[in-house]
Amino acid sequence: MKETWFFLDTHKQTPAYNMAVDECLLNWHSENKIPPVIRFYEWLPAGLSIGYFQKTSNKIDLDAVNKNGFQLVRRLTGGRAVLHDQELTYSVIVSEQHSAMPRSIKEAYLVISKGLKEGFRSLGINASFAIPEGKLDTTQSAVCFEEPSWYELVVDGKKAAGSAQTRKKGVILQHGSIPLNVDDSKLYDLFLYKNERVKQRAREAFSDKAISIRQATPQKVTLHDMKAAFKKGFETGLDINLESFTLNEKQEQEINELMHQKYLNDKWNLSR
Repeated sequence: MKETWFFLDTHKQTPAYNMAVDECLLNWHSENKIPPVIRFYEWLPAGLSIGYFQKTSNKIDLDAVNKNGFQLVRRLTGGRAVLHDQELTYSVIVSEQHSAMPRSIKEAYLVISKGLKEGFRSLGINASFAIPEGKLDTTQSAVCFEEPSWYELVVDGKKAAGSAQTRKKGVILQHGSIPLNVDDSKLYDLFLYKNERVKQRAREAFSDKAISIRQATPQKVTLHDMKAAFKKGFETGLDINLESFTLNEKQEQEINELMHQKYLNDKWNLSR
């Protein structure tokens, strides 16, 4: 018998709400209130999420973020900044003690990324696991999609999905971005560079480093198609059944309280 996990699709929500949901799901799973969860979500307005350890000072152009109508939010997970716009975002919440989850963060990436790989396959896209040469974080770039980490998905050598992971209260939280389209002109306006020439060089090099779903296939893929493919992918890759889950009123209240206390607060978002 396959194990049943919850499946939650929260659709389009604000950046602060999205991060609050992931943290609440982690808390509830740690308290044995819910089984493991796969969650899909989108962003409205578009959001710039920055890694837990990432600095905003002298790195992020906060005026440009606001001018473009985006909202900045700091994640629980590490890694670099991601502009979440035309994409499907996923999160996986599962106990560190789960029999399918390795103790190594790197190897847990591999297990979870099998679901992503199967999702790409369902869309007719031949994705493979990144095996970086040398040390990770070899550049000083603040942009997530400029460099793949272990077992992230690449297509034609270009990063097709960016993921980040943390472990808290005995629970693994991994979430990530699967772009349908990428607007690199807006993306690079959100970061501070020594001068415009350096920024333009980075922007021009980006097309050789990242790829969107629309670039990876001639098929006219919609967000609905992506959701169906990656839901099936997680079920196949993780060998699980997914059961639809809806948040109740009490859970929504807890999410909103955390959102206002933390993820809408500059004390958290601009803490570094």
